[in-house]
Amino acid sequence: MKKKDIKILLVDDEQDILEIVGYNLTQEGYQVITASNGKEAIFKAKKELPQLIIMDVMMPEMDGIEACETIRRMPELQDTIITFLTARSEDYSQVAGFDAGADDYIAKPIKPKVLVSKVKSLLRRLKSDDAVSSSTLIVGNIEINREEYKINKGGEIMVLPKKEFELFYLLATKPGKVFTREEILDRVWGNEVVVGGRTIDVHIRKLREKIGDDFFKTIKGVGYKIEF
Repeated sequence: MKKKDIKILLVDDEQDILEIVGYNLTQEGYQVITASNGKEAIFKAKKELPQLIIMDVMMPEMDGIEACETIRRMPELQDTIITFLTARSEDYSQVAGFDAGADDYIAKPIKPKVLVSKVKSLLRRLKSDDAVSSSTLIVGNIEINREEYKINKGGEIMVLPKKEFELFYLLATKPGKVFTREEILDRVWGNEVVVGGRTIDVHIRKLREKIGDDFFKTIKGVGYKIEF
């Protein structure tokens, strides 16, 4: 998808944030729609169907958490990427955001160029989603063969144990997205009995050793994500 076709809904009750962030995203070639509170965000999200929503948490009339929950219940917006941009960086606030259905959390203050880079990273998930239907997923310099449980990293072929592969594949389908521990257990282990609460941690440690420590990021108290 080309930049000119990508719609970004920017939601914040601070006009200067809308102007500064909106200007930088527009300069990158994205279509930018703005809203100043949660209620307006829901209305414009339903009308415009943006690919990405960047939303503040603390806003008048309806806060970002409630707005996110409402948007996530709309079938036409199920694939929209939602990230919070807020000065509230406490763990409990982040957990509330992820529980509401957010994909990521960006803390203020953030330099415009860094934010633009973050947006590009978030939007790469759109390409990943298109690739999920194929038996082969390509992210960065890594090719993941779902049928053969093989990883090709720059010409180096690795065959991973089933659960390690499924965990890696899950994280790689949406680079940058934080998967909660509960979501990982549900998607990878399902109804299987998990021995010990640190099962995920052990599998992540093994993946770090085999694929590279820099790819995997731990979000304290929430879960894991992968970045390429």
